[in-house]
Amino acid sequence: MTSALPPGRGRWLSVATLVALGAGTVRARRRLHALPVLPVPPVPPVPPAAPASAGPNATQAALSAPAVGPYRLIAAEGVAVGEDVLRAARAHAEHEGLQVLELVPYDLDAERALGLLRLVDPAGYRRDRLAAGRGAGFALLATGDVLDRAAVDPGVPRGVPELLALGRRLKEYACDATDLAVAPGLSVTEPRPDRRVEELHAQGLPPGLLTAAQLAGLALLATGAVRHGRWGAAAAALYWAQPYLVLGTGGPLHPAGLARSTAARPVRSLRTGLRTAAGARIAAAVRAALGTDTERAARYAAELASGTDRFFEPRRPDCPWCGAADPSVRVRVPDLLQGKPGLFTLEQCGSCGHVFQNPRLTPEGLDFYYRDFYDGRGGEGAGVVFGRLGEAYRARARMLAPFASPASWLDVGTGHGHFCAVARDIWPATRFDGLDMGDGVQEAERRGWVAAGYQGQFPELAAKLAGQYEAVSMYHYLEHTRDPFVEIDAAATVLVPGGHLLIELPDPQSRMARLLGAHWLPWFQPQHQHLMPVANLRRALAERGFTVVAEEHGRAHQHNDFVGALALTVNRIAPDPDTPWAAAVAGGPEPGRLRRTGRRAVRAAAVPG
Repeated sequence: MTSALPPGRGRWLSVATLVALGAGTVRARRRLHALPVLPVPPVPPVPPAAPASAGPNATQAALSAPAVGPYRLIAAEGVAVGEDVLRAARAHAEHEGLQVLELVPYDLDAERALGLLRLVDPAGYRRDRLAAGRGAGFALLATGDVLDRAAVDPGVPRGVPELLALGRRLKEYACDATDLAVAPGLSVTEPRPDRRVEELHAQGLPPGLLTAAQLAGLALLATGAVRHGRWGAAAAALYWAQPYLVLGTGGPLHPAGLARSTAARPVRSLRTGLRTAAGARIAAAVRAALGTDTERAARYAAELASGTDRFFEPRRPDCPWCGAADPSVRVRVPDLLQGKPGLFTLEQCGSCGHVFQNPRLTPEGLDFYYRDFYDGRGGEGAGVVFGRLGEAYRARARMLAPFASPASWLDVGTGHGHFCAVARDIWPATRFDGLDMGDGVQEAERRGWVAAGYQGQFPELAAKLAGQYEAVSMYHYLEHTRDPFVEIDAAATVLVPGGHLLIELPDPQSRMARLLGAHWLPWFQPQHQHLMPVANLRRALAERGFTVVAEEHGRAHQHNDFVGALALTVNRIAPDPDTPWAAAVAGGPEPGRLRRTGRRAVRAAAVPG
């Protein structure tokens, strides 16, 4: 007699799946009951003449974006918002001090509702300044001020994907004054499956990767139910019943046809996954046919036609920190961040231990290698990474608490101002300004993440800002600069007497640097120009009149060494085949379909589960 539960990993995988589904179900129930609800009777308005996102058959409410006191209503095409809902929404927004209020239909379909509850924790959503803007994509209220700063025309017709994207954008302009609420009087029709790819893109989610995960999960559940006995069957049954367990036992959302959609969930999920996968492939083919990156590719091809030698200065024979003439190669790596052509050498001084790029990039070279990393093609990805560092930003801000309560703070190398936005949680009365070379600092000012945004080189702006700040921060900035001494001098210039300078940077003496070699992420070539031992930095600060009052090593460590090494290794083995410089790097035509598919498979396999 054989056991119904074969030994080995399969059973434990089913157990783990069951536990994960159970935890997700409990979490979704908790979040469901944390959703605010407008005081509107659950009586739906007259059904709209066309389904949501149907095109030109928009209601007057959607087209005219009527004023609701200081707010404007923006609704998806085909969505009718009744007067009772508008009055309740305005009263709720004003009472809570909101600038943006996402309205969630009370009969939102089950899978959309579960997706929203996976992405949003209502209890902390408003307080999380860096949380991505989320909603159902059917209607929202926003103040005229937010719409003006975000350069949004409220009268432009929009479908559900466009409303989802708009919600993300407006959250950035009202990062601590955005919330969502269930509108009992707001009813919508079934979603359009043909726009699911667009909706996922609008939410900043990768359709291909999510669809692959969805189909793999369905296969895992089916295999477990057939081969792994009661544990596999229990996991499959919990997945099957999850919509009803979350939404059918009380709460503010009442999806139409919940019992029917729950019963059909496996089939519907499989069909949705296959449609989305096909849609993602079609969308990729359309982008390729339209030549979305054609202009970028042509520009890169022209720049790289004459090679990369002009991007480098002559190699220097001595250390830029202490002048000793004994540097030796520490590491030599290609561009593992973006896969652009070039080979970069970091040398280490035998006398003081300073590590520096040698030969150094010219300003033209820096412009070439930075392009499409923090902005342009890579801007959204960089924003996602920075948006997940909220607790690290708060820890940085807290470090100053034992020593000062600054009234003014300049964040140098601020990017889009993520640190400044979050640091207000710790220092609500402090004025935060930002400085950076990129356009992002101006966007940070428009969002209100910084009070003033200065664009340009810090040493060149220092005289203008002399003696204005009680705190200056340089978080992972100094290692990017061409001359760290000049940057520290600039900080001394803009600080008031007794002001504080906060610096965070990689430690080239780290054990991880020795262990991981060329794949230690903080080498960050070709962007990092200097990596200085802490003793060198202490001496440089003392020579400029600073006194070190606190120093952190272990507590400041960001625990991403092995994940970073994996990412760089994957980039080395399978460079992104879709970059506009891929053909120029290969020295010929773009990678063929088989090669591109192989690279994508390697990159997808490396994504943590």
